[in-house]
Amino acid sequence: MSDNKIKDKLSSLPTSFTILFIIIVIMAILTWFVPAGSYEVNDAGEIIAGTFAYTEQQPQGLWDIFMAPVKGMLGTDTTPGAIEVSLFILVVGGFLGVVNKTGALDTAIGQVVSANKGREKALIPILMLIFALGGTTYGMAEETLAFYPLIIPVMITVGFDMLVAVSVILLGAGVGVLASTVNPFATGVASQSLGISPGNGIVLRLIFFVVMYSITTAYVYRYATKVQKDRENSLVSEDYEKNKEKFKTKNKDTKMNTKQKIVIILFGLTFLIMVMGLIPWTLLNENWTFFETFNTWLMELPIVGTVLGQQMVPLGVWYFKEITMLFLAMAILIGIIYRVPEKEIVSGFVDGAKDLLSVALIVALARGIQVIMNEGMITDTILHFGEQALSGLSPVIFSVLTYIFYIPLSFLIPSTSGLASATMGIMGPLGSFVGVSEHIVVTAFQSASGIVNLVTPTFGVVMGALAIAEVELITWWKYTAKLIGILFVTTCVLLALGVLFL
Repeated sequence: MSDNKIKDKLSSLPTSFTILFIIIVIMAILTWFVPAGSYEVNDAGEIIAGTFAYTEQQPQGLWDIFMAPVKGMLGTDTTPGAIEVSLFILVVGGFLGVVNKTGALDTAIGQVVSANKGREKALIPILMLIFALGGTTYGMAEETLAFYPLIIPVMITVGFDMLVAVSVILLGAGVGVLASTVNPFATGVASQSLGISPGNGIVLRLIFFVVMYSITTAYVYRYATKVQKDRENSLVSEDYEKNKEKFKTKNKDTKMNTKQKIVIILFGLTFLIMVMGLIPWTLLNENWTFFETFNTWLMELPIVGTVLGQQMVPLGVWYFKEITMLFLAMAILIGIIYRVPEKEIVSGFVDGAKDLLSVALIVALARGIQVIMNEGMITDTILHFGEQALSGLSPVIFSVLTYIFYIPLSFLIPSTSGLASATMGIMGPLGSFVGVSEHIVVTAFQSASGIVNLVTPTFGVVMGALAIAEVELITWWKYTAKLIGILFVTTCVLLALGVLFL
């Protein structure tokens, strides 16, 4: 089949919204046939191994199907809502809308392009390493949605396509999470559930990081080279001119004025503060209490503490409420410093939020899948099937099958911390029974969760990124298919070697 025919077929496929809704329907149908069941949990909400019991069937009907996206946005007793992530996305859009009013970002992008003329591909490994380090250290995921409007224009302007732009961020951060070294939301939660230090198995995970980053970067670099050589090699070549027009820089002057330089400094500072605020410093090292100490000192200062607000929390314990507030405050500050009229600040903010509205909605729709699974009470049943299937195997086979077992589970529970809390109490003891170190189980879990979250429609980050770039899910699957296969085989080999030698 010719490339044009393939592209025609891809363009006729349903949108990401429709695909997600179809998955919700399929999951609802499964709740009629998969037996419902649940585990008992302790005071910390962790599953107690060996306590699974079947319960009354909870089939999900039409009402539940159409309520799932609503509950996915607002949350339920068993499924956290997507509202915090969705609001964050809208505020980031508003922030970028205000920044765009200054023209500083367009000018800065123009300077980046000019500075890298003739060596544009060098940006790919550098940017991917930055995002991969964020993924491996603190589980950078939802926060990356703020970077797409910044990276996409750079990649498009230098001659790459949308898939390269998305890959730099989504695959960069995603492969870092896959090879988490000290990520507290994957490695940390899983290790804590098993009563071991996150440092256990770090040598194997460092090997994972180097190997997975190298493979993924080489894959993206090779595709980018093909696209730059001949635009027809792009899987989204028919959209190139449209994307180039949409994301082109409007400011042709590559010299920034003083106010624009200040805007860019504040722009970069915003992202730096976000990253610093999200890294759980005391979980990485209990002696790293500098931000708590500084925050306490500020709060105890006469007048200053009251003016700042006694509810101000230190960097390191921030989450979506705090970083959303950060982008809102910085949008206002940038508008004031650049002397943007009040009405233009508001209109720019609203227009920017409007541009990312579909992204905010798609995150909620993706969360609706989890709602159906949890309210249909079939997630624990699947865990129980795995508990029975993986007992009594050889260490190497157990480690590989544990990895494979976690792949469908990661589809059902995209949250790494949620999946770790739900399953480690079962899988860790199972590994011990067959002579597999607990840190191998942790690595198998996070590797499976990481590889699935590169492509799964149940993960709001994937769907949000593709929505921003206007890339269809099927196109993304076609593009990443070979990479996923390579990463899968490599992971199985590394886990087997880890069992034998580490």
